Amino acid sequence: MLKRFTISLDEKLLDRFDDAIRQQKYENRSEAIRDLIRSSFVEEEWQADKDVVGVISMVYDHHQPNLQEKVTEIQHDYHHQIVSATHIHMDHHNCLEVVIVKGHAGSVRELTDRLRSLRGVRNCNLAMSTTGRDLH
Repeated sequence: MLKRFTISLDEKLLDRFDDAIRQQKYENRSEAIRDLIRSSFVEEEWQADKDVVGVISMVYDHHQPNLQEKVTEIQHDYHHQIVSATHIHMDHHNCLEVVIVKGHAGSVRELTDRLRSLRGVRNCNLAMSTTGRDLH
């Protein structure tokens, strides 16, 4: 069931919000506000160390000595959190590893930090999401 409510905003703030949601291709303010609310709930799940899902994307130099072995070893240490991993050869020097993870937020962050800190990793990001169980 949908419920309507009214909010008051400073005109300049509303103008900025309208510009932002237009750039993000929202059809209306309601959808944008719903997404903002959901995003805050996802952040709460991560802060509360709940079961969450996410995607770790990592670009690294495959010529770095022992790096691939270290990546594999770390992934084995966190095999309970890893749902799937895909390795892509981007060019002669760079590889992309995409790891789908699920588990307690703290262990997922720890896995990401361990991968990010390896010498030869050029970029490592965690896209945090939710299992959806607590979002209604």
